Amino acid sequence: MGSVVARAAALAGAFAAGAAAAHLAGLPYLNRLTGDLQRSRERILATREEERRRLRNDLHDGLGPTLAGLAMSLDAARLTLTGEPERIEPVLTELRDRLATAVGQIREMTYGLRPPALDDLGLAAAIESLAEGCCDRVDVRFDGEQGGLPAAVEVAAYRIVEEALANVRKHARAGTALVLISRDADLHIMVADSGVGLPDQPRGTGLPATGGLARMREWAAEVGGACTVTTRPGVGTIVSSRLPLAVPGYHRAFSGEGGRT
Repeated sequence: MGSVVARAAALAGAFAAGAAAAHLAGLPYLNRLTGDLQRSRERILATREEERRRLRNDLHDGLGPTLAGLAMSLDAARLTLTGEPERIEPVLTELRDRLATAVGQIREMTYGLRPPALDDLGLAAAIESLAEGCCDRVDVRFDGEQGGLPAAVEVAAYRIVEEALANVRKHARAGTALVLISRDADLHIMVADSGVGLPDQPRGTGLPATGGLARMREWAAEVGGACTVTTRPGVGTIVSSRLPLAVPGYHRAFSGEGGRT
């Protein structure tokens, strides 16, 4: 009996030692993963704050003075109409031009917040509009229910496809391209082209997070998803993204339930 207990204790000790060794071996990977997640979160927060600052500057330095100037022009038009009505036409023409400029500024700011095409057309049709003229032939397919997507996921999907198609248009020299969006528990996006690929990268490798790829990754990460780009020189490039439909904090952050700070 004593020998059986001793052997069992030895086995338990060996198992514990093996488990401890495996745990220690996995610590560097976990540390790297934690560091990557932290850096990704910091980039997302920095990007968001930059967007908020840009919007504030646009409102304060751009649209604000434009609207104040329009108010002054309206006062001048009223005085001209009262004292010199024959001179009112050029004053009103200038006022109309300045109003058109203000409308253009507002449209640019609202596009930065949410592309109007998503509300006007829906995600599938908006992406079809993006794909027009991208290359000789572009197929856009949407598998699954299109309605009821979280607003944040719609915007992320639109931005990712927009960036991917812009790269096809500018750099790929592709004859054909495919945009495939499918929906199950997540929203899956694939943008593939038959172009020249990126010759400076090893075959089939993931690309470094720079430029447009960095933006696509950040848009995906903001909703808890991921985005990768793979390329084969002379064969083409594939952008793949997975966007969870159960966005963490979605109702609190995007429906106003979280209150104001």
